[in-house]
Amino acid sequence: MRTLLITGPGGSGRTTVAAATALAAAREGLRTLVLSADRTDTLGAALGAPTGARPAPAAPDLTAWRPDAAADFRADLAAFQDRAASVLDLLGAARLDAEEVTPLPGAEELALLRALRDAALSDRFDLLVVDLLAAPQALALLALPAELRRYLRRLLPPERQAARALRPVLGRLAGVPLPAERFYETAARWDVELAAAEAVVTDPGTAVRLVSEPGPAGTDAVRRTALGLAVGALPVESLVASRVLPDAPADSWLAGPVAQQRKALEEWQQTYTVHPAAHLGRDPRGADDLTALAVPAPGAAAGAAPAPVEWPVEDRIADDGVLVWRIPLPGARRDELDLVRRGDELVLTAGGFRRIVALPSALRRCTVDGAALREDELRIRFAPDPALWPRDR
Repeated sequence: MRTLLITGPGGSGRTTVAAATALAAAREGLRTLVLSADRTDTLGAALGAPTGARPAPAAPDLTAWRPDAAADFRADLAAFQDRAASVLDLLGAARLDAEEVTPLPGAEELALLRALRDAALSDRFDLLVVDLLAAPQALALLALPAELRRYLRRLLPPERQAARALRPVLGRLAGVPLPAERFYETAARWDVELAAAEAVVTDPGTAVRLVSEPGPAGTDAVRRTALGLAVGALPVESLVASRVLPDAPADSWLAGPVAQQRKALEEWQQTYTVHPAAHLGRDPRGADDLTALAVPAPGAAAGAAPAPVEWPVEDRIADDGVLVWRIPLPGARRDELDLVRRGDELVLTAGGFRRIVALPSALRRCTVDGAALREDELRIRFAPDPALWPRDR
């Protein structure tokens, strides 16, 4: 199953574009699931069919689903209280009833990640269209599984779990209960679930469709979002220019906005595959309006999925004595870049977006020799460490 993630700045019409994309794919015969992260049923309003906590048909070959974050949070809390019953009883804590629980911040994001995992494990669909949150929150959400897995590995290193067999003895010696086996089992279960969500995000069949209204503000938003996606190594499938105005006479008050839109469109077309979506003069509602937008099905449907983003290592030892790690960062600026090597990891910050990534194995035996940003590509030079690099016979 291929996955198309749809995001853009707030108010850009991304939910409408997600609905139109999913409908177009379904009409091409793809079994399509469209997934929304919104609390309110904006997806259902666009489709002309209500959506809810269970996947439901919205059109032939089209299923819509809007996970219920509140219900998922209550179920998770109840399960946690059951697993931690012995600790809660030891502390004399009173359990929370499901009726008094309200979702905490971040519950929607976790519910969407779980839905992504469940959809990816299903064989019912050919295409998953995900209506993400606005771009900044969407980028943070896509990075969340890898970050949480990293935290789990730091807090519960695998080598320390080998001491679990000693806990009963240590508990008797210390006189207090130590973390039960279920604690480690829960951590392992979380890691498996997060790994499944991370696999969807990093899968070669996953791409992003950007949505933005053409103009100065939209151009800035697209640049920032594209840079954040590049930091996460996520490919951009296309860019939908929403609410494109028709041509207007030179003496019309629309002439100025139209000129701004045309300038932005020309700039975007130099970098992206751009799909203009016409301004209908109203909020699109129902299948007829979505069809009138002329938003195409994803390129993946025709076998034209964008190439995965690669960070290749170039061997220039023979010529320059270094290995060069090439990281594409379109739209990056030198004053927004920050690099820190920490052990076998690289902490990369670009334009406010941050990612911690493991060094390729060859680079772990090198020292950093410098870096440069050229032609939207960050090139980091690594010199082999004589103490670690294999010697010629």
